[in-house]
Amino acid sequence: MNGYNEKGHYNDEPEPGSFVRAFDAFPKAKPQYVTRTSGGGKWTIVMSVVSCILLWSELARWWRGEETHTFAVEKGVSHSMQINLDIVVKMKCKDLHVNVQDAAGDRILAASRLQEDATNWGQWVDAKGVHRLGRDSQGRVVTGSGWHEEGFGEEHVHDIVARGRKKARWAKTPRLWGAEADSCRIYGSLDLNKVQGDFHITARGHGYAEVGQHLDHNAFNFSHVISELSFGPYYPSLVNPLDRTINLADAHFYKFQYFMSVVPTIYTVQRGSGSAPAERTIFTNQYAVTEQSKEISERMVPGLFFKYDIEPILLHIEERRDGFLTFGIKVINILSGVVVACHWGFTLSEWLREVVGRRRRKQSEGVIGAKSDYDD
Repeated sequence: MNGYNEKGHYNDEPEPGSFVRAFDAFPKAKPQYVTRTSGGGKWTIVMSVVSCILLWSELARWWRGEETHTFAVEKGVSHSMQINLDIVVKMKCKDLHVNVQDAAGDRILAASRLQEDATNWGQWVDAKGVHRLGRDSQGRVVTGSGWHEEGFGEEHVHDIVARGRKKARWAKTPRLWGAEADSCRIYGSLDLNKVQGDFHITARGHGYAEVGQHLDHNAFNFSHVISELSFGPYYPSLVNPLDRTINLADAHFYKFQYFMSVVPTIYTVQRGSGSAPAERTIFTNQYAVTEQSKEISERMVPGLFFKYDIEPILLHIEERRDGFLTFGIKVINILSGVVVACHWGFTLSEWLREVVGRRRRKQSEGVIGAKSDYDD
């Protein structure tokens, strides 16, 4: 009867309503013929953990994309370049002169093209994030390493491009609210010749032979805060080396010099294969800067001097990211590989467990008194 019942149970038909099970091309074994082991559960946990780790790693790699830097000789010929600046000097606006002198011999009276607002020095120095060049807001030396908002190192290209698409607007000058206007905010954009030049801010009556009264030397104070200094189209969200930096003058006759090397730069975000067109592109400029400040004699001209030079090379920074279909295929391959590897691991572990068990049983059979029927 037992055999008959077992056979009948083995060949019984699917339960009513279970049409999927009736047409299953891969029939499953009956529960009574399946042996559950603790090793199988452990390997299932291992497979789940490894799958999650590799899936998260692949997702992070896909999100970051693959970034490439390419240098080439700039082929295009352009005659003009835009410079954007937002500087606060601890002197009154009427006591300052802003000029540009380039290698072509042109002298531009920048003060007539820029906007000057009277402001108070305390409204800018106490602002969060203002720091000296090469140091952070806490005064620590910036080494370029460590944790940033986007991880270790520089920002991702897609973040730079996304923020660069925002509309460019200059921030409004804070109201004085009864405070004394002891400083001058100079901000705006200038179109200059794309050649080597010198942008400088000096005191009235100093620097150029001009008609007018010289400013009293005791009024000199070229302490300044640079909120923005960039070349090319104005993208307020792009961070440049001199953005949000401060420099204090220790004497009336003090000279600040900034030597900048400007490199035309293109940021591109591309998705898919190499033949796919670029989705978003930003044309701008980067620059490296070296600062030198010192006290000078009364025979020299104090002030702020920004010397810039245009490099004849073009830097192309491209971020490439796989499409959704390619990403999905990679995820499936990863998960399939984990399943196969864990299956082999489970099979080998069970085989080793069985071999070790057999050896232990053989050794136990050779021990006196091990058999239960020896004393019968």
